[in-house]
Amino acid sequence: MNWENDEAASTAPVGGRELADPVTNPWGTTRNTGADLHTTRPELTYPEPEPVDGHGPARIVALCNQKGGVGKTTTTINLGAAIAEYGRRVLLVDFDPQGALSVGLGRLDPRELDLTVYNLLMQRDVTVEDVLLKTDIDGLDLIPSNIDLSAAEVQLVGEVAREQMLARALRPVIDDYDVVLIDCQPSLGLLTVNALTAADGVVVPLECEFFALRGVALLMDTIQKVQERLNERLVIDGFLGTMYDPRTLHAREVLSTIIDGFGDKVYGTVINRTVRFPDATVAGEPITRFDSSSAGANAYRELAKEVLARWPLSGHGA
Repeated sequence: MNWENDEAASTAPVGGRELADPVTNPWGTTRNTGADLHTTRPELTYPEPEPVDGHGPARIVALCNQKGGVGKTTTTINLGAAIAEYGRRVLLVDFDPQGALSVGLGRLDPRELDLTVYNLLMQRDVTVEDVLLKTDIDGLDLIPSNIDLSAAEVQLVGEVAREQMLARALRPVIDDYDVVLIDCQPSLGLLTVNALTAADGVVVPLECEFFALRGVALLMDTIQKVQERLNERLVIDGFLGTMYDPRTLHAREVLSTIIDGFGDKVYGTVINRTVRFPDATVAGEPITRFDSSSAGANAYRELAKEVLARWPLSGHGA
């Protein structure tokens, strides 16, 4: 994949031709394979998820990208809420010291929280039940975070099995949920390694913009090392195109580049850029509640159906 010729990518159509129907079908009818456009990417539709008789064991999914501002927190909130709409029990873990997930979901002031995921990691007498918060969304719970978590990056260095602290902390509630979504911080440090070690799968949000692609190789290298050394069950569930603007050729070509590189691992659902997402964040609600009939809400419902359909059928919230 050649991502260096940014000027050419932003001024000329791929292979000398416009991508087809960018608004109604962001993939177009074909995808770019380098020299020209060919190989149809079919549009797939996914059924409504079947009701579940019981809950658990949860599939743990880390939303990870070392670049900030690519839609990790927005996706964690809205994908979690959409999955909960389909009758699954979902636990969201705010694993970013900025606490954006905690603010965006419950209008919390992270500075006023007595117990957070930091205490869960670092204090042996603190349990998940002590930290866990109920949200206004049925079936959706939260483990919050605040700036205290930044100290854990240093303090964990001296701990035995330091990469497995989050997995140990979450173990008691795995059977109570169908899905656990971990919102990782924008770095590849020890906290992110903890999330990857605890996870069954990784979802990588990728902004449909050139610079968002530059760090993907480093992220893939980190995931591979965790697979080899710490967590053999870890897989990449998928890559998610976010902040997509179908009016720009640049965004369409970046999206084409992503699918060239990762093929069927790229979700068919694409999240368009819209002002309704920051509006929902200010309101402290997922888009599925703040503006239930909006295109953004429907996109995350479609993503939830696709995510659940792709997961293994044996347990893990499928």
